[in-house]
This record gives sequence, C-alpha cells and structure tokens, in this order.
Amino acid sequence: MIFPAFRLVCLVLLTAAPAWPLSAQDPSIRLGNEIPPEVDTVYERGLAYLSRTQSDDGSWRSRSEHGITGICLMAFLASGEDPNFGSHRHHVKSAIRAIITGQEPGTGFFPNSMYHHGFAMLALAEAYGVVDEEALWDGTWNEEPRRSIAEALELAIRLAVTAQQANRWGGWRYSPTSTDADTSVTGSVLMGLLACRNAGLEVPDAVIESAITYMQRNTASSGFVAYSGGLGGGGESMARSAVAALVYAVGQRRESEEFSAALSHISERLDHKETAHTHYFYYYMAQALYQGNPDTWEQWNRRHATSLAEQQSPDGSFPGSYGEAYGTAMSLLSLALNYRFLPIYERF
Repeated sequence: MIFPAFRLVCLVLLTAAPAWPLSAQDPSIRLGNEIPPEVDTVYERGLAYLSRTQSDDGSWRSRSEHGITGICLMAFLASGEDPNFGSHRHHVKSAIRAIITGQEPGTGFFPNSMYHHGFAMLALAEAYGVVDEEALWDGTWNEEPRRSIAEALELAIRLAVTAQQANRWGGWRYSPTSTDADTSVTGSVLMGLLACRNAGLEVPDAVIESAITYMQRNTASSGFVAYSGGLGGGGESMARSAVAALVYAVGQRRESEEFSAALSHISERLDHKETAHTHYFYYYMAQALYQGNPDTWEQWNRRHATSLAEQQSPDGSFPGSYGEAYGTAMSLLSLALNYRFLPIYERF
C-alpha cells in the first residue's frame, strides 16, 4: 500500500482546520466512505507499470502526443504521494518537462491534436502550484525552452482562445484551425481551461460561456448528447453524456436543465458497458457521477473497482484503444476519486 500515511496527515490537517468558510468541499465529502480494498492494489500496480514504461524523454508513446503524457502525469499526481519528495518525483518532473519542451513556442499548441492540447493543459494546471519548479529544471537539463508551468499554460490558453474565435460553433475540433466542432474535443479543451481558471490563471469568461453554450445546444432533454452537427448526430454515447454532465458541474451550471438531463441519463444506467473507447468512458463517468451525486458514484465505484481488479494484466497494465499507457492511466484516474488529491476532483 502506498497511501495510508499520507491519508492520515490529510485527516489531521482537515480535522484541525479553522472554522471559517472555505471554497473547498466539506471534509466528509472529500474523504468519503471506506475505499474499496481493490483500489490501492490496482493503483499501486498501475503506477509501477507506468514507471517502468516512461520513455527517457519523459513521455509515454511519443512527444507528439502530449495528451497521453498528460494523462499519465495526472495518474501520478492523483496518487497522494508528494510529487516533490516521493518515490515518483522523477517521473512527475520528467513528464512535465516533456510536455513543456514539446509545446510549439510560436503558437502554444500541444501536439498533435486539440484532444492532446486539452489533456496536456489540464495536467499542467493540476501540477501548477503543487510541483516545486525550482527543482524542475535541474543542473543536468540543457534542453530549451525552460519556460515555467504558468508561462506554458498562458500560451496554451491563448491558443485555445484563438482557435475558438475562428470556430463558428464556439467549440473545438481536432485542429487549432478547424471551423467545425464536436462535443468530445470541446469537453477536453473546456476541462483544461476550467482547470486553468481554478488554478488562478486568467481565462476569458466569454470563452467558457461560448463553449458551455455549444455543449448545451447539443444536449437533448433526454440527456443524449450529440457528437457534432446538432441533436441526432453521432449516435448514442454514454461517454458524451458524462462529459457534458462534468463540464456543467465544474462550469457552475448545476441549475441548468441540461445538467439535470445528462446526469439523470448516466445515473439511471450504472450497469452500462461502453464498447467503444471504454477507458475514456470510465474516466468521465467517474468524475461526472461524483460531481453530480456522490451517493450514486459510491455505488458505481464499488462495482467499477472490482471490475478493474479483474481486468488488470499481470504486469499492472490495462490495454487501451491508444495503447497500454493510455488504458492504464485512464483506468487509474477513474479510481483516483477515492483519494481526491487532484484539484479538479474537488466537488464544485
């Protein structure tokens, strides 16, 4: 087990905290109920696999796919171990450096698609303020650029804003120059921007509003969320309904009809098995249910933890549609709400 000592420290800090109003969630909500016994074992084995398979340059797969490196980075950050002094600190630092040095300096784009841009932006936002940047670029690192996490995020935000301004739908698609949009890519970029805003970086309100409005136009009263081209397009997808519920919750739209519809749609189908992009579904379903209804999430989480324990390969990995690193990191992040150390996992 890799978490009990850190949990005890957090519990002491929470119980000793002063009684003034805070924006963070209530301790009873944060700590939740007892963690299913499978979670620690699955998480520990998964991190061991990611540790062994990280490339020398700090990435997973390739440095032109920064979203996958970002997802893996978040899996380490979500573990509850101190990223500056824990046993995985070198994996954390290497991943951050890989994302920053791979960013296009002129545009701020994290290649090779806006999917990757959104996830890389989200990961850096979660690392911002948590990772000691003085130790990030040690004396043995000579590669340029050595920009700070904040500088990288400011460039990334600017790229997302510019791309949206050129998009008539108010969302995003695969390329920064795309003039069409889809709810899946838009959800990825929007979550990255919301994480940046939550971290204290400046994100124009109009950008958030336009993206959420685009998601709302594609959400039916049934909770069905279209892929692109308006309602009825793209076929049924529980994952898209989960994406929509999540962005409405984090984007402070809990009172909207669209949030209620999307949340009801997924909450009434806890036994659903997504056949396409399974780990993508796990990742968003966990967060959407937790943000929408922690009691419902508890039910789903217990079954999900047992299922993942049965699926995990002997080497600790999970096969995924974009490789084992992707499948493993997404699976771990779907369990990480049991720990809730990532800022984006706070209940908004």
